[in-house]
Amino acid sequence: MKNLRTIIAVLLIMAFGSTTFAQEGKTLKRKVAIGRFTNETQYGKGIFYDRENDPMRKQAMDILSSKLAASGKFILLERDDLDVLVKEAGTEMQKTGADYIILGSITQFGRKTEGDERIFSSTKTQTVEAAVNVRLVDVASGLIIYSDEAKGQAETSSKTTLGIGGTAGFDATLSDKAISAALTQLVENIINKCMDKPWRGYVLTVEDGDYVISGGASQGITPGSKFSLYKKGKMVNNPQTGANVELPGKRLGQVTVTANFGDTPETEISFATYEGEKIDEDHLELYYLMEE
Repeated sequence: MKNLRTIIAVLLIMAFGSTTFAQEGKTLKRKVAIGRFTNETQYGKGIFYDRENDPMRKQAMDILSSKLAASGKFILLERDDLDVLVKEAGTEMQKTGADYIILGSITQFGRKTEGDERIFSSTKTQTVEAAVNVRLVDVASGLIIYSDEAKGQAETSSKTTLGIGGTAGFDATLSDKAISAALTQLVENIINKCMDKPWRGYVLTVEDGDYVISGGASQGITPGSKFSLYKKGKMVNNPQTGANVELPGKRLGQVTVTANFGDTPETEISFATYEGEKIDEDHLELYYLMEE
């Protein structure tokens, strides 16, 4: 019987990994706010053009949202006009409730139709080309940590022989496909940049010995989750780049989650206990939480 239990345990570890490994492999979801996508091209802009209802802008936002959601690594928060907040102080950006902000623009868009006429046959090809630029902003620092542009193309063809064959009219889906092809080249880099930096959370308040922290079940924070509590490092200015750099913080202790509260990603919080050095409860903005 003992040998049988050993064999079963080995098989379970082979199939699912050890409990420790499973916990270490657990990934906390990052909160990403998709800001305004702008259409910087002149395509389709007539006298009655409405910037707020630009169809290509909405296409790009929807496609990017779908691709990021499919990765299972993010909670998506749609926030408009975030490009204004990016110019403000870091504390203003943190009001978005996001870890990262994505700003983007469609910089090129073109549609062309080409034909090839022969004696007995003719071919018609529609091609759409699009270029998309994205910027990824780290809310905590206010810095743009990733910026890139990619191009995508989509086409469809029809052929007739002796007057017999299919005909291709205006294909409105080509713009979706071209924008999607461009964004596909950028999404993997966006995901990697967001996941490279350890997850951060914050202590919101302390009530009767209970520590209330940011984040909840939708991010993967559950009762029993443990985080290290740090005091923020000094902020220094790098004269070579002009950027402010936060020095590494000092670890003070450990926070253990006891319960979750909240119905949506925006309102979720967690209750926790704390063991470690005493902290200044009147200045909780000096502290942050990180994955262990």
